[in-house]
Formats: sequence, structure tokens, C-alpha cells
Amino acid sequence: MAVIPDLRAPVRKPSAFGGLLLRLHFYAGLLVAPFLLVAATTGMLYAFTPQIERLVYSTELTVSDKGDAILPLADQVAAARAAHPGGELLGVRTGDPSVTTQVDFSDPSLDADHQRTVYVNPYTGAVTGELTTWWAATPLNEWLDNLHANLHLGDTGALYSELAASWLWVLALGGVILWWRRHSAKRRMLVPDLAAKKGVRRTRGWHAATGLWITVGLLFLSATGLTWSNHAGANFSALIDSLDASRPAVSTSLTGTAAASTGGGHHAGMSMGGAEAGAVDPAAITVVYRSAVDAGLTGPVTITVPSDATTAWTVSGNDSLWPVGRDSVALDSTGKIVERIDFADWPVPAKLTQWGIYAHMGQLFGLPNQILLAALALGLICVIVWGYRMWWQRRPTRTDRRSLAGTPPAGGNWTGLPAWSIAVGLPVLFAVGWFLPLFGVPLLAFLAFDLVITTVRRRRDPVVPVSPAPAGR
Repeated sequence: MAVIPDLRAPVRKPSAFGGLLLRLHFYAGLLVAPFLLVAATTGMLYAFTPQIERLVYSTELTVSDKGDAILPLADQVAAARAAHPGGELLGVRTGDPSVTTQVDFSDPSLDADHQRTVYVNPYTGAVTGELTTWWAATPLNEWLDNLHANLHLGDTGALYSELAASWLWVLALGGVILWWRRHSAKRRMLVPDLAAKKGVRRTRGWHAATGLWITVGLLFLSATGLTWSNHAGANFSALIDSLDASRPAVSTSLTGTAAASTGGGHHAGMSMGGAEAGAVDPAAITVVYRSAVDAGLTGPVTITVPSDATTAWTVSGNDSLWPVGRDSVALDSTGKIVERIDFADWPVPAKLTQWGIYAHMGQLFGLPNQILLAALALGLICVIVWGYRMWWQRRPTRTDRRSLAGTPPAGGNWTGLPAWSIAVGLPVLFAVGWFLPLFGVPLLAFLAFDLVITTVRRRRDPVVPVSPAPAGR
């Protein structure tokens, strides 16, 4: 008799790498997505802080009656001092012609990070308001910043944002790899599977294709967010310092002793001075400011008042729009420049860090930057919602197997990987995990969990060898 061929298609067994990556993507998404959802929502809100501030603090921040000429800066400081007679003069910030001049004073009732800021109309000298500020930020700005960074829970709350940033790049790259492995026609990766009418297949198409479109933006947000996190940020700063590529600062010593440079972060370089009573003449600020402007420091600047006669005044650009104005000069009370550092002379890593921070905060390109951040946040929120929807759609619905959610994807653990990949991959993962602790610790927990679960399942459900079908005769 003729031999009857076995037409049953062979079952494709997932590779150890594919199974492990799929499970990692599933568990990481399931556990980290809530933190990412909070970070995306609060970050989108923070990106539009300038517009919200203009509405809430319109009286303090904006000039309603412009004059023909701006008063000397010393006169504006005198007007601020009359409205706030107590405290040391710390610094002055000027802006474009439509905003008020901001004069900072110390206050013994406040901590070192907060000051009292008096807002002065630069044309009339009229005081428009007074606020308690945090590194020059308004109370609203501080509130939104802390909401995004730590949920107003201090260092403990900051763990949430660092965990989200530490895993965002893993989820993004892992999703791209999984979507790539699923498609034989790579050009179709950029669009969802519109042929699928409903169900998990359609949801997965929208989840993966949208994630692919925003991958570069998510990687950027992850990297820049980590630079000022507590643990990974400290490692990043130490690395930059070891490369001698930190942000430079002008020396404020008039006796030849170099000043220490400031490190990276949200408010680095915004150190406050403070003149002891009678040590520095505030009237010299007019001469100092004009000398800095003559030297090319136009646009918004921050003037730091020296603490004594042996310390220099500093004038630093604080324009966050492209091109970034971060030139700084140190001057004596006569307006003579004793040292200058231009942004063009910064080390490349310091420039990249500064650009990244401004772009992450939505300031580098103004409104287009804010709109792009909002689009990224909305895209990430949609990807998260579709991810949870897939989990729901994968749940068993039979009467005898009902479940509230889908089962985790099956797959081998890391012990099934080739020996060479373990030998190369583990040291790399340990190095990355050490640099990013809130990635490394959860990853170790996942690998241990996956190993235990897979071992238990293999013992509980041993593989029964299948005999080949008879060939017939």
C-alpha cells in the first residue's frame, strides 16, 4: 500500500531567548506600567508649566504697562528692597521686555533651597508681587516638579520615577525586538494589523505599531530622566566627573583661589550668593550688569551677588531656548571681567546633558518641544492601555476555565540560552544593573522567579515523548 504522509504541521518551539524576552516584557510591563502611566501624565502636565504659570501668576510675572526705557538695575533692586526690607540680597534675574525683574532675598524662616522673590516692573519700578520660590521656580512650578519627580513623597517617592525611567528603555527595545521577530515583512511593522476585526490580534497591532513610532522618544526620556535620578544619577555624575567633563563654573574668588564647579541636575549652576550687611554695595549691580551686556551676555541672565568684597559678582545666561544661552562671567565691583566661560567651551558631555535636560523639560525649542512631549506622553499612555487590554483579552472565557486576567506567556528561562550568550550577557547585565540599581535589583528578582516557576512547571508537567505516526503499509 502507498505510504500516507503525515500532514500535521510541526509545532514551532519558541527559542529560549524569545520566550525569556516575552516573559520579561510581560512582567515588566505589568508591574512597571502603572509607574510609567503616572510619569507620563504628570510629565505632560509639567511640560506646559510656562503657560500655566502665566495664567496663575500673570500679575507677578508679566509687565502690563511698558515704558519707553528700562530703569537702572540698582533702582529696581532698591524698589524691591523697600518692599522687602529683611534678608540678604541673593541675586537678580532679568528677562525679555515683557516680563518683570525678579529680585531674590534670603529669609531665615525658609530652608536653604527657598527664597523670597520680589517682582519689579523694570520700566516703572513698581513692585507687582512677592512669592516664596524654590531655586527661582514659582510655587506652582515647584509643586508640579515634585509631583512628577517624587509624588510629593521626597526621596522615597523618587524611587517611582527612577524605576520607571530605568525600565522604560528595556520595555521599548524589548517590544521592538518582539515585534520584529513576529514579522517576516518588516515594512508592515509600522502599521497595525487592520485586517484583524477584533480581539487580541488587533489590540497587539495598535500596541506594537504605536510603540515602534515613539521608541526613539521613549529612549530619550529614559536616558535624560535617569541623569538626575537619585541612584543612577549619582553614578552618571561620578562617570562624568571621572571623564573631566562636568559643567564648568567661573571662579568667584578675587584672591586667586579657584571656585568649585557645580555638577549636573535640574538646578545646578543656580547657586545663590548673599551679601553680608555692608560688605557689598548693591548699587554696583548696574555697572556689573552693563559690563556683562557689553561682553555679549544678552537675553535672560542671572546675577549672583557676592558674599563679601573678596568674592566676584557672577552673571550667567539662563536662556533655555535653542541656541542655549549659558555663557557666564565673573566681575569685580567696577565691572572688570576676571574670568569668562562660554557655553561653546563646555565639554561635549556637559552640553549634551544640558540640552537633554532642557528638552526633557519642554524648554529647548519652546512650544514645539512641549507639543512633542505631549504626543510622546499620549502615545505611551495608549500603549499602556492597549497592553493591559491584551492581558484582559487573553483571559480564559470558557465556563469551566474562567479567569479575571490572561495567563503569563509560556517560555523557557535564561538557563536554556546558549552558553556563549550567558557568558557574555550576564557580565553586561550585572554592569548595567550596577549602574542602574532600580533596573538591576528587579531584574535579578525576575530571573530568580522565572527560574523557580519554570523548574516547578517542568516537574509538575513532565514532557511525554510523542511516538512518530506509523508509516502504514
